[in-house]
Amino acid sequence: MSRVANNPVELPSGVQVTIAGSEITVKGKIGSLVMPINPEVEIVQDENVLKFSARSSAKFSRAMSGTTRALVSNMVTGVSTGFEKKLDLVGVGYRAQVQGSKINLTLGFSHPVVYDLPQGVSAETPSQTEILLKSSDKQVLGQAAAEIRAFRPPEPYKGKGVRISGEHVRRKEAKKK
Repeated sequence: MSRVANNPVELPSGVQVTIAGSEITVKGKIGSLVMPINPEVEIVQDENVLKFSARSSAKFSRAMSGTTRALVSNMVTGVSTGFEKKLDLVGVGYRAQVQGSKINLTLGFSHPVVYDLPQGVSAETPSQTEILLKSSDKQVLGQAAAEIRAFRPPEPYKGKGVRISGEHVRRKEAKKK
């Protein structure tokens, strides 16, 4: 059984948490995030520490208390320091350009692929084959990275495609005569 909910979340300086009814709002220097609270979870704020507990001893309540704690912890980290994901484009002629809130990708298709960034996600290209995505919301950032990767996932023979930095692509041996 997970005991994630037993660990309190410490709030760094500059982060404010407001618990109003069934919503929790976290504000920091990077932005503000709002999340609904499951009625099975009780959140207690004691100065700059948040404590989570299940309202009943049911399995669902205990599970949701740990999940809520993890999500709120990610919200606190997001509004204080933020999250970033780096994507690598591997392949001859694969490039990316950021144009405002759009990413223009050349991925070996007969046409360029244009991806509209979701609200709250920013992108920059340190080089033509790297994309750096930044956001305060970890879930939206991961979804954006997954959608960009889905345009051309890494293939197992040459390893060409869009991959998240640090991702291991299992390579296959080519056919032998």
